[in-house]
Amino acid sequence: MALRDGQLERLGFSIWEPQPGPQALAVGAPFVGELLFGGARGGGKSDFLLGDFLQDISLGAAWRGIIFRQSYPQLEELLARAKEMYLPLGAIYKVADRTFIFPSGATLKLRHLETEADADVYQGHQYTWIGWDELGNWPNLNAYKKLKACLRSAHGVPNKRIRCSANPGGVGHHAVKNYFIDPSPLGMELIKSIDEDGTITTRMFIPSRVYDNAILLANDPQYIARLREIGSPELVKAWLEGDWNVITGAYFPEFSSTKHVLEPFAIPNHWTRFRSMDWGSTSPFCVLWHAVSDGYQVPDGPFIPSGAVVTYREWYGCVPGKVNEGLKWTSAQVGKGIVQRDRGERMSFARADPSMFKWDGGPSHAENMAKVGAQWAKGDNNRLAGWDQIRDRLCGIKEPKQASAAAVAAHKIMAPVSGTLEEIVLAGMAQKNAIPAPTDIDVLPDDENMVGTPMWYCFKTCVALIRTLPALQHDMTDPEDCDTDGEDHAPDALRYGLMGRPWTKPKPSKKGSGEILLLQDATLNDIWDDHFAHLGQSGV
Repeated sequence: MALRDGQLERLGFSIWEPQPGPQALAVGAPFVGELLFGGARGGGKSDFLLGDFLQDISLGAAWRGIIFRQSYPQLEELLARAKEMYLPLGAIYKVADRTFIFPSGATLKLRHLETEADADVYQGHQYTWIGWDELGNWPNLNAYKKLKACLRSAHGVPNKRIRCSANPGGVGHHAVKNYFIDPSPLGMELIKSIDEDGTITTRMFIPSRVYDNAILLANDPQYIARLREIGSPELVKAWLEGDWNVITGAYFPEFSSTKHVLEPFAIPNHWTRFRSMDWGSTSPFCVLWHAVSDGYQVPDGPFIPSGAVVTYREWYGCVPGKVNEGLKWTSAQVGKGIVQRDRGERMSFARADPSMFKWDGGPSHAENMAKVGAQWAKGDNNRLAGWDQIRDRLCGIKEPKQASAAAVAAHKIMAPVSGTLEEIVLAGMAQKNAIPAPTDIDVLPDDENMVGTPMWYCFKTCVALIRTLPALQHDMTDPEDCDTDGEDHAPDALRYGLMGRPWTKPKPSKKGSGEILLLQDATLNDIWDDHFAHLGQSGV
């Protein structure tokens, strides 16, 4: 990859080059103010940080950088790689200062920062490039946000930026996910924020997996195999796939952003549409809109089987920037918002939180909403059955592996052996040695092979559902249920919807002009559609 304006190439240096794919895209995005790169082990994250700083060292002494790790011992590996990349360029490493000085005068400091209080040491400093290696090692982003004030230059340096790397998991998992991942779960999207002074800031998440690091896999072919041996299926999935929705102890470990989250597409008009809702006032409310596929190939996406539910719209009533804090709106206000967001679409049915139908001397929330046009029926509140519906649809359709006849015969239960204890033990060992290895016998299912073709999907715009569904934890007192203290409003809304027994509506046949459909040949769908067509023609 050619460096910006080719400055360093003209100096005759041998330049590090990013690998094609996510690493090259990340290095080529100097216009983004804050960028998180990574999401999986072995994705080339440290090289990205060190290489990104290199892009502007030709600016001279005005180009000042600093890179942080959470502890001093963690700096050792980063320092070793930095020497491999920087010393051939003529850089000098000052051990006492832990600083690289380049021939142009550009400098990069390597520092450790253990606590938020340690960030106060750097107040008043000026840097044009700030790096955070393994950002998830910090419990929160307080130090990160505090040191954003140090990103400035008295020399008018362009493309000042903050660059970070991180893996899923760790003490700061949720903080990193909330800031960088949740606004755009699939990444590669520029997120803009405007502060109270009208200043626009930008940030982006660029995902990278171990499979994108061709150099690592070529030099260490056993790397992935060793990752698979760490023991935790959730952590293996997080580190290999870079899946930020994988959480140890999660109630729905089957959820995968790569399998269940879709880019938005136009929902076919004839699909069954319905909505569902979980009520909240001091806590957030959530309204979800769903459609049932009749078998559909998404353009540039997966094939959605007939009967699969697609959640295509979300309205999450929470205070912006707050976690689990509701808007405290009246039910009539919420109802008007629902009608507006229906966009004139005909809902085949709607299921809502049963608590909305309670009344005590006055109209219920459901009644108030009905008055403004948002109709609801009481949802089925069988929690365990509802969670099971979600899990079944997350797992979807998967054909079981068939065992060969020879293997089945070899693994039949052996007849009991009589005799002395020694004779029984010896006979059992002989039987065990005679059984061939079970190469084609089904093993107990795990999270990975339990998920086939999903029967539930959601658009990536349903950010609250994507954030909270995989974050649900098991209840410590009732492991069969999820912890109700968690932020479960969007999952509850999904549960009510799926318990409504959504059905697939067949695609209407194209009748020729003048063709008469006999009543005895008509289906209920034909009669229903004809009824609504008549109402439309009569102006009702």
